Amino acid sequence: QVQLVESGGGLVQAGGSLRLSCAASARTASRYAMGWFRQAPGKERQFVAAISWSGVNIYYAESVKGRFTISRDNAENTVYLQMNSLEPEDTAVYYCAARAGYSAYRSATAYDYWGQGTQVTVTS
Repeated sequence: QVQLVESGGGLVQAGGSLRLSCAASARTASRYAMGWFRQAPGKERQFVAAISWSGVNIYYAESVKGRFTISRDNAENTVYLQMNSLEPEDTAVYYCAARAGYSAYRSATAYDYWGQGTQVTVTS
């Protein structure tokens, strides 16, 4: 069982930056592939970024490529999402997710564990 706790959300103006963190409880959290997803009001949950167990394989949604960076620190059991050049369209609740195994996936159904989410609001 893995518990995930996100932090770092907040209110920011367009063009600004935020860094989200996701702390995993399990001592074996480094053996999990991790992903970030987001959900805006009235919309379906959307893939943002994912990173494999080793950090070698990384995937991004087209809408965030070049602006967001996912990374992980396995010694700290933490995954990060650095978000730059934020746009009002990035406003959503951001969720961290984990799946046992090496490979990361873009589909939310591939993930076994989810955090509670952290709100990101970008004003124009």
